[in-house]
Amino acid sequence: MTIPLAKRRNIGVLAHIDAGKTTTTERILYYAGRTYKMGEVDDGTTVTDWMKEEQRRGITITSAAISFEWRGHMVSLIDTPGHVDFTAEVERSLRVLDGAIIVLCGVGGVEAQTETVWRQANRYKVPRLCFVNKLDRPGSDYPRVIQAIQQRLRALPLPVQIPIGSDRSLQGVVDLLRMRAIYFDADEKDVVLRETDVPADLAAEAATWRDRLCETVAENVDSLAGPYLDNGTLSADELRAGIRQLTLANRAVPVLCGSSLKRVGVHPLLDAVVDYLPSPEEVPDVEGTDPEDASRKIRRGHSPEESLTALAFKVAADRYDEIVYVRVYSGVLRAGRKVFNPRREKKEAIAHIYHMYANRKEESVKEAGPGEIVAVGGLSNTTTGDTLCETDAPILLEPMQFPNTVVSMAIEPRTQADRDKLAESLQRLAREDPTFEVRNDAETGQTIISGMGELHLEVIKNRLLDEFGIGANVGEPRVAYKETIARAQEAEGRLIQQTGTRGTYAVVKLTVKPAALKGGVQFVNNLPTQKIKRRFAQAIEAGVIETARGGVVTGYPLINVEVIASDAEEHPSDSDEVAFEAAASIAMRKAVEEGGALLLEPIMSLEAVTPAQYLGDVIADLNSRRAEISQVLERDEARVVVALAPLSEMFGYATALRSMTQGRATYTLEPSDYRPAPQKIYDKMVV
Repeated sequence: MTIPLAKRRNIGVLAHIDAGKTTTTERILYYAGRTYKMGEVDDGTTVTDWMKEEQRRGITITSAAISFEWRGHMVSLIDTPGHVDFTAEVERSLRVLDGAIIVLCGVGGVEAQTETVWRQANRYKVPRLCFVNKLDRPGSDYPRVIQAIQQRLRALPLPVQIPIGSDRSLQGVVDLLRMRAIYFDADEKDVVLRETDVPADLAAEAATWRDRLCETVAENVDSLAGPYLDNGTLSADELRAGIRQLTLANRAVPVLCGSSLKRVGVHPLLDAVVDYLPSPEEVPDVEGTDPEDASRKIRRGHSPEESLTALAFKVAADRYDEIVYVRVYSGVLRAGRKVFNPRREKKEAIAHIYHMYANRKEESVKEAGPGEIVAVGGLSNTTTGDTLCETDAPILLEPMQFPNTVVSMAIEPRTQADRDKLAESLQRLAREDPTFEVRNDAETGQTIISGMGELHLEVIKNRLLDEFGIGANVGEPRVAYKETIARAQEAEGRLIQQTGTRGTYAVVKLTVKPAALKGGVQFVNNLPTQKIKRRFAQAIEAGVIETARGGVVTGYPLINVEVIASDAEEHPSDSDEVAFEAAASIAMRKAVEEGGALLLEPIMSLEAVTPAQYLGDVIADLNSRRAEISQVLERDEARVVVALAPLSEMFGYATALRSMTQGRATYTLEPSDYRPAPQKIYDKMVV
């Protein structure tokens, strides 16, 4: 059955860890008729947390896709991790989603990872709505969360509901658009929705909330200003239309409330997905560039009549199989046909197309059209961020940007049999996870794995054991330092040798300088096309990237640099790709050495929540760890310390914080930036 684009919704569920995101997803799937039993995070029985590590730890590690119907609409939902170590899953999911549900804890409100996922959603201009969860818990405060959305997220909240009751007396919600009370009478298996008039003791408060909502919507939607001034209010239909308009324009965010655990508020949340979040045809046309000319922009509408445009956003691998998740923007993706990957300059055969139910291939289909998110088998050369298109209508979509790794460990196989399989398995995991890196240390011969945190690498190790059947030992975690260049420097790499009848000839001129936009290595090809063959230009880029991976002075990978290839010389018979890779490496090393290498250390964004009586001890300890404290916030009886701290000083912090606060404080860490390391650390690292 073909679903019209207007009846599709592609959404993600995002949140800070422990805000109740996966529980909300489970309730959504149950009430949409997609599951017949509600799974529980604590029992390890949820649909989307299928991985052994997820069930063991009670957290989401990998994003999972699943589809369901609601009110005649087909909704594709992706449940994403809340832990910062797995933020890449959120990044690549947001890249292909049209809308998002942000789940907030009614007690914690806007927390550190909430701000992170909000910034990610802003970057991709994803319309979203908020669900304030856990209002059945003591200490929950709905108005305070609304205020935090406005202050900390700098968003315009539009509360469309208020709760009936609080803490353990939470019974339902008031729909402010229709001014109706909705009660959720739960038995062991289901919820019976019961609508009544707004309770008398809530009538005045609900009216105040609605008046404020009408005023805010009328102020921001020109077409509703007149009706509001004429009538002093807006109808439910006018409000719904105005809120949808503001949401799609990313000018405001509807806010709903309830308790997923107690099954309060889930049905209206599903209605809000249909009412306020966009269909694929309501998002802007997809835009890319010509692979042969990056200055030429190409736009394609969300239509099956357009040329194929699709984005590979996730690779899922185990020891037996590998599938690639793809979002189709235009055209039709067909099984049995070949597609073109312009970034790899390779054709790929689409062997199978599947609809997924978390990790299970649910249905094999012959084709997928605009707005669909599917899994594809047979794409051996395609990885995260690659574009799939037609050979005669190439387009290159902007790839995703992922944060740099911050923690490294040495890894070694336990047996000789494990040794033969370890390298291959690590490469498969690195292909799946763009924030997981593998490299060989030239000095020690060790295999070094790098990731976003200790938990990230622990999960990798356990996956090698459980999924790939490989035993491995890992060393102690250590900081993943990086290297950069201090100032712009031009250098020339020459590889000219004459041995017998055939010689080696390659000359490369590079300028290496600090990049305006932070990230990895940004390669700019300014080579004169009349002087250098395209394959040699590609070899120069490969030489630059490979040299940057191993570092130059410190032995740590280069980041935050722009490398401009300005000139090169080739010989009619003595030049080849290997020579140009080597010449580029020589020029790269010379430029960094002469331009001055800087050692960079990862700086973490810290948010520590502590009882007020321990605030002084927490601040004193952070000061001793070279932390920069930016603010201290009040959250009822607790205090929230927001700071930046070097990762090298934060190992063992969990134990120290528990000790100084009698186990009553919590904290979150996430990568913020890289900054030059103190001279004493540089001297220690560079012998």
